[in-house]
Amino acid sequence: MIKEIVSTGNAPAAIGPYSQAVKCQNFVFTSGQIPIDPSTGQMVSSDIKTQTSRVLKNLEAVLIEAGSSLEKVVKTTLFIKDMNDFSQINEVYAGFFKENPPARSTVEVARLPKNALIEIEAIAIV
Repeated sequence: MIKEIVSTGNAPAAIGPYSQAVKCQNFVFTSGQIPIDPSTGQMVSSDIKTQTSRVLKNLEAVLIEAGSSLEKVVKTTLFIKDMNDFSQINEVYAGFFKENPPARSTVEVARLPKNALIEIEAIAIV
């Protein structure tokens, strides 16, 4: 098995010793994306819907660079700061995964990098 590192300027650069994603055989495994605007390097507004949308756009950019897409995602994991935001997150999430949504886990966490409200990672078919 050969692993291929995936990197794109259309999503935030890694802020630690990790890759944006890794391709292995017919799969791509993304690192968690947080709501950083790749054009500015800054966090977007503190509104959960805006942050969720930015995270999913970042995730999509990484997947496209890897030769995949949101439509080919088989599993996501959501890390959220406040479970009370769950319904608002679902509203935005549903707009990105309109048909045949992937399997998903959602975990409430104490803190995320840069004090983000949400982080999402994915596994997709290439």
